Amino acid sequence: MRIDSGKFKGRKLLENNYKHIRPTTDKVKQALFVKLQFFLPGKRVLDLCCGTGAMGIEALSRGAESVVFVDKDFRSVSMTKQNLKNLGIEQKVVKCDAATFLEKCEQTFDLVIIDPPYKSGIYESLLQKIFEKNLLAEDGIIVCEHAKEDKIEGCGFNVLDEKRYSDIMLTYLIK
Repeated sequence: MRIDSGKFKGRKLLENNYKHIRPTTDKVKQALFVKLQFFLPGKRVLDLCCGTGAMGIEALSRGAESVVFVDKDFRSVSMTKQNLKNLGIEQKVVKCDAATFLEKCEQTFDLVIIDPPYKSGIYESLLQKIFEKNLLAEDGIIVCEHAKEDKIEGCGFNVLDEKRYSDIMLTYLIK
């Protein structure tokens, strides 16, 4: 796995040897960040269910100001921390269930990436929590990566766009 563009372009990330982590395909990752390339510089990002941290690290490479990485699995947290360390980046990495993190969170984000295990059924509750706590900045965007069969309801947000990449969907939400 490599970083596609920006400051860390071409740098390798740790190989994912864990079955609990389903990395975002290169095609999907590239499509997402090409779409957001002019939006990202200087933005605050939340990478929920971060896995290896690849999505948040790509955001940093492309100019995001900061990323908070959240995952409940200690192996994911460890991989994310090691990937950041290998790149010489210091960012906040939190070992916590995504819903619990959102419940305690008091900061707003410009971009929220939600990528839990497919068919986990937690998208709606996470979106509801983000909406209730007003954790998305006024001009912010939420991106949900999910299986094509899953329908992401806005939970108070408006669907800006939906793109399908084989069996994977990206749903973009705004206020």
